Amino acid sequence: MNIVLLPGETKIDTWTILYEPPKGGKFNGKLLVTNKRLLYDAKFDYSAKGILEEFVFVKWGSEGFLEISKEDIVAVETQKSFFAKKCIVTLKDGSKHTFNYGAMNIDKCAAAIQSK
Repeated sequence: MNIVLLPGETKIDTWTILYEPPKGGKFNGKLLVTNKRLLYDAKFDYSAKGILEEFVFVKWGSEGFLEISKEDIVAVETQKSFFAKKCIVTLKDGSKHTFNYGAMNIDKCAAAIQSK
């Protein structure tokens, strides 16, 4: 993922993780978390639908990645089962965006998403 950081923006960390949008689908790609945004570069669609819709607070950037401003995040929660450790991000419009790290620990990713 080739992105330009905004003024005052710093990179926190990156993860190769599955993204599940609110309207369905599963995408494999890289999540970059900064102090201002979540940037997701989808590499492959694992779902049957295979289509991402645009949302009020979520957009596809000019470089082809999903961008979520941290200002639009109202809640971050984790759900953990043996094979699925998930971070669920709720936005101002009520949409829920899920990042699934499989059997790996999701806590560090959730903490990065919550930090500003």
